Amino acid sequence: MFWNSKNDTKTSNPESINDFLDKGVENIYPSREFVESKLKSGEKLTMYLGIDPTGPTLHLGHAIVLKKLREFQELGHKVILLIGDFTAMVGDPTDKTAMRKKLSRQEALENAKLYKKQASIFLNFSGENYAEIKHNSEWLSKMTFEEVLDLASNMTVEQMLKRDMFEERKKQDKPIYIHEFLYPLMQGYDSVMMEVDGEIGGNDQTFNMLAGRTLMKQMLGKEKFVITTKLLEDNLGAKMGKTEGNMIKLTDSANEMFGKVMSWTDKMTTPGFELATNVPSNETAQIKTELESGANPKDIKARLAGEIVSIYHGKNSAQKAKENFENTFASGGVSEDAQEVTVAKGTPLYDVVSGLVESKTELRRLVESGAVSEMDGNKITDINFKIGKDTTLKIGKRRFLKIKVK
Repeated sequence: MFWNSKNDTKTSNPESINDFLDKGVENIYPSREFVESKLKSGEKLTMYLGIDPTGPTLHLGHAIVLKKLREFQELGHKVILLIGDFTAMVGDPTDKTAMRKKLSRQEALENAKLYKKQASIFLNFSGENYAEIKHNSEWLSKMTFEEVLDLASNMTVEQMLKRDMFEERKKQDKPIYIHEFLYPLMQGYDSVMMEVDGEIGGNDQTFNMLAGRTLMKQMLGKEKFVITTKLLEDNLGAKMGKTEGNMIKLTDSANEMFGKVMSWTDKMTTPGFELATNVPSNETAQIKTELESGANPKDIKARLAGEIVSIYHGKNSAQKAKENFENTFASGGVSEDAQEVTVAKGTPLYDVVSGLVESKTELRRLVESGAVSEMDGNKITDINFKIGKDTTLKIGKRRFLKIKVK
């Protein structure tokens, strides 16, 4: 575990509470004052984060929220990591302009196999105030149709249609399926079944989490608080995540992580420090001032990359990743973790690089844009190119392949 916090003990001091409620937080429901008073009351609270296992690894977007959940745990409160193994089978419609692919139970469980290990970078799953892991199939898979109807009676069609993605689908005359209406109800029912005090998640989950507030009030007469975190977005406004194809996986190597951060736009640097590192808020503010005063953005982004890599791989690996990046991209070298293959003379290009590109369509796009070349400077302009000699290919910005002809 490489998480390094300056505060590893239970505490309710105002400074720690303010940091928890301010850094990286987008909105608090019903209000900041309500949650602050609860935190100062001396009562032990319970808050959870729900993650649907739609992919086999957690990514930096998850880490942003897990980091906040760890802060809550350090304040002496109970935290739950809820694996949405049942809701993953339905598919969260959040931000989707078409129906999400449904998973089988086996696929969902297979995806979640390493979640606890990856989440333990941030959460303590042992000791006096240990984090719990739960699965929402424990209650959702056992509901009768009568119980589902009773749950559905707590929200209206008008409430559901207020969701941005549903409004957009209506405008585009795209279908909205009944089971997608049920998703927020299921996520909200998680709060009821666990009888939590609060929930935390990215601000793209606001509607689903507020559905839980509605159900808690109506079914238990309890006020549930909701904390939404800011999203780390790219230059096009897309969140950094699995679906958008721009994620940093927690299983990425140090070199991969460093290189991906260095590919971020300059505008992502300050939010990156705020959301994805352990750098204190006052230092983040100073970094923002330096950037606005004309500091070299590449140098500051390199520090950001180092801070992020250090969390998952340690400081030594972060320094080596920086050196590898400088050797590879600044000096025109080859990444030290480049793959090596041996092929027969005349092997078609796609057969050689198929492990590095998703499809022939992607390879064609890369070739046509001049993004595939040999390290001796020869650009490959024909997708039907055949390998004729030992060579090293550079594919895009960060992919390298050493080829030996037998």
